[in-house]
Amino acid sequence: MLRIRQVVFAARDLGEAVARLEGALGLRVAYRDPQVAEFGLQNALLPVGDQFIEVVSPIRADTAAGRHLDRHGDSAYMLILQTDDLEGDRARVARLGVRVIWEASYPDIRAVHLHPKDIGAAIVSLDEPSPPESWRWAGPSWQQFATNRGVSKIVEVTIGAREPATMARRWSEVLGAEAPVDERIAISGGALGFVRAPVDAIVECRFEGPGRVPPALTICGTRLRGTGSD
Repeated sequence: MLRIRQVVFAARDLGEAVARLEGALGLRVAYRDPQVAEFGLQNALLPVGDQFIEVVSPIRADTAAGRHLDRHGDSAYMLILQTDDLEGDRARVARLGVRVIWEASYPDIRAVHLHPKDIGAAIVSLDEPSPPESWRWAGPSWQQFATNRGVSKIVEVTIGAREPATMARRWSEVLGAEAPVDERIAISGGALGFVRAPVDAIVECRFEGPGRVPPALTICGTRLRGTGSD
């Protein structure tokens, strides 16, 4: 089982990006993780139901997120997928020659970050929380900050690629998912889509819920859409 659990954006101005997300999507910040300082970052986590948007911003020179910003500007940076079989995932990605660039193991969650050059477009993290409904990265009380006035679910993440069919096949292979249909990979409760674009990157997130997403909304270089929006 794979599902979208968190989409991570990189921004130069953390406060501005967070304020725009809160205002446009009807969300609230639940947590700012002090541990990301070890990566030279500050962050903010905003619950979308039991999923999350995270914004990270460098606080020192020569960070991975800072280099990403130098190359791409404010943009989507990472996709975190929840899995229920991390050991099986690790065996598969090792067999496919995919490098793990970071890993963590706690009693309540284990995670691996995959090298973006080995899957394409973004850092992908595979995380197995225990129990499945928990989420260490969002702090101890994130449930209190989930709202019922904004968007409530991330249903699809779209990845732009110069060769979308090729990248869709690679992602499905690495993730152990069903073969893509029309450059779209079905996962639990949602999907990953692939479209032609001049640069390989996450380009869009689609939401559903009572909150109405403004049309043609772009934050952190990423188009944000509501279900049924044009």
